[in-house]
Amino acid sequence: MHRNFFLALIALIFLSAAPGEKPLKIALLKYNGGGDWYANPTSLPNLIKFCNKNLGMNIHEEPATVEVGSQQLFNFPFVHMTGHGNVVFNQQEAENLRTYLLGGGFLHVDDNYGMDKYIRPQLEKLFPGVKLVELPFSHPIFHQKYDFPNGLPKIHEHDNKPPQAFGLIVEGRLVVLYTYETDLGDGWEDINVHKDTPEAHEKALRMGANIISYVFSN
Repeated sequence: MHRNFFLALIALIFLSAAPGEKPLKIALLKYNGGGDWYANPTSLPNLIKFCNKNLGMNIHEEPATVEVGSQQLFNFPFVHMTGHGNVVFNQQEAENLRTYLLGGGFLHVDDNYGMDKYIRPQLEKLFPGVKLVELPFSHPIFHQKYDFPNGLPKIHEHDNKPPQAFGLIVEGRLVVLYTYETDLGDGWEDINVHKDTPEAHEKALRMGANIISYVFSN
C-alpha cells in the first residue's frame, strides 16, 4: 500500500467520524519466537486514556491485537511492541511489516528488559543496510506537548545504563522507534502493578503521549 494512500485513508477515517465516535484504534503487535508479546496488559489502555484526556485525541479505549503477518496490520497507524524475550519474524512477516512501515505505519518497540539481543536482528531484516541510530535529545519526539530536554525518562533501573531512543529512518522518515533501558510500558501500567511512584507514572505517560503526538502530526 502506497504511503500517501495509507495516510489519506487515516484522514478519511477521522473526517467521516460522527461526534463522540472513536474510529481510530492503535494495536499491540503479536509476534512469534516465544517472547511475551502480551506483557503489560494495562499499559496501552492507560496511555490511550491519557492521550484522549490530555491531547484531545479520539482513540478507541481498547487497543487491538494484531499479528505481524496479518493484513489487518494496515488498519492501525500506530503499533506497539513489547516483551522480555525472543522475537522471530519469518520472511512473510518481515515483508508485511516492511510494507506497512513504508506505507505510512509506525512501530514503537519498547524493551521490557531482555528483548534487546533478539529484536535488533529482526529489525535488520526489515530494512537491510538501514542501521538503528540513536535519536538526539533535540529530536522533536522529545518536544511535543511535553518537553524532555534530556531525552527518555528512566522509569525502571536494571543495569545502571542510561535510557536510549533508537530509530530506523527510511526516506527521511522515522518508521520505527526503539526505546531501550527505560521501561516506558511498565510505567504506563496501573500504578500498583510495579509500585511506581506517581511521578514516574506521569513521566512515562507524558513521554508516551509525545510519541503518539509525533506519529499523528508527522
